[in-house]
Amino acid sequence: MKPSLAKGTRDFTSEEVSRRKYIINILQNNFELFGFQPLETPSFENLSTLTGKYGEEGDRLIFKILNSGDYTSKVNQEDWENKSHQKLTSQISDKALRYDLTVPFARFVAMNHGKLTFPYKRYQIQPVWRADRPQKGRFREFYQCDADVVGSESLFQEVDLVQLYLKSFSDLKVPVTIHLNNRKILSGLAEYAGITDKLIDFTVALDKLDKIGKEGVVKELLEREISQESIDKLDFLFTQSDDALENLLQLKEKFAGNEVGTKGVEELEFVLTQSLNLGVDIQNLVFDITLARGLDYYTGAIFEVKADEVAMGSIGGGGRYDNLTEVFGVKNIPGIGISFGLDRIYLVMEELGLFPEEASSKVEYLFANFGGEETLEALKLIMKLREKGVSAELYPENSKINKQFTYAEKKGIKNLVFLGEEEIKNGTVTFKNLEAGEQKTVSLDEFLG
Repeated sequence: MKPSLAKGTRDFTSEEVSRRKYIINILQNNFELFGFQPLETPSFENLSTLTGKYGEEGDRLIFKILNSGDYTSKVNQEDWENKSHQKLTSQISDKALRYDLTVPFARFVAMNHGKLTFPYKRYQIQPVWRADRPQKGRFREFYQCDADVVGSESLFQEVDLVQLYLKSFSDLKVPVTIHLNNRKILSGLAEYAGITDKLIDFTVALDKLDKIGKEGVVKELLEREISQESIDKLDFLFTQSDDALENLLQLKEKFAGNEVGTKGVEELEFVLTQSLNLGVDIQNLVFDITLARGLDYYTGAIFEVKADEVAMGSIGGGGRYDNLTEVFGVKNIPGIGISFGLDRIYLVMEELGLFPEEASSKVEYLFANFGGEETLEALKLIMKLREKGVSAELYPENSKINKQFTYAEKKGIKNLVFLGEEEIKNGTVTFKNLEAGEQKTVSLDEFLG
């Protein structure tokens, strides 16, 4: 049978792994600079932990794990014959691969809240799985790099997370724009248009604006039984100016007497104003009134990060979720978090040529194999280099020197070392820099530095 990869998954070569580690190390360093502590949770959770947290569309994308053993033996025969997949799922599966890191984190907080010091700040860098249609920048298995704070309602957490985003992308040299909105603004818009009972339908459709355009959103709203009259009241959403504060001012007027919408405007105004007071360039922040993020659990601020120079969709996102732990029976633990999309960040950096040379892991020295006593002496010298933290290896066979040269060049090894009979007798080392093409002979002490 010809081997193949499961759709939406990838193998990573040594160069790709090294580059991914380069991104992760920068993010991890910044997470810890901002006071976040590491956490890891299992790859799979109880299915009941995950379902009902991501909205109807999200629930469909959860990878379910079949129960072990004869999982069909306990299935209701009528449900089996009727092919009722919703009823069958709960009978043949009680576990699922995690869809994101936020819900498992909320589950962890609910289980351990008596032992945690609040506000509790954690970061988590682990893979997640979604049964989505694979396409450029969208995979079924991918890494999320999350930073969350729970136990604080302060809007300065939002301001700090804006800083975390901007510093991290600045360190990666990726030019970005942070799009912001507030779930309360979306609730206010639904109230303004008289469609409060259709809030989820409204936000799910609105969140697809950049994918399906105004026409597609209007069509979907009509399909979700939202009247043309309500849609007309919301037409101004599609003609926003480039000035975030000006758009907020216009919205404030429309929300006169609309308590929830006004609160959303005030919260977002605070985050934008304080960010500007800290020296953030207004060009890096955009108030995106159509941003909804599509997840049911957000209650306040919503973030989405887009690369300025590559069409890639979002490379980061998040928001406030003040009642997520309630579904696990623990109330009054407000939370806010952001995520970095490692895989998409990688693609953006690759397209823009932003990976520095040190992001690739390369062997410094390859020792040519001459056989006999020279091989043992070469291994002794290799041990001394490794003790100094310098990468080195011996070509395993006593092959023709051209073959050893080819191996070094293909593997991207910087230097080929010759430790032959003459060098051992004289206490010297000869090595050739394969990048510059220069060859020199130096004393053993000078070589070991």
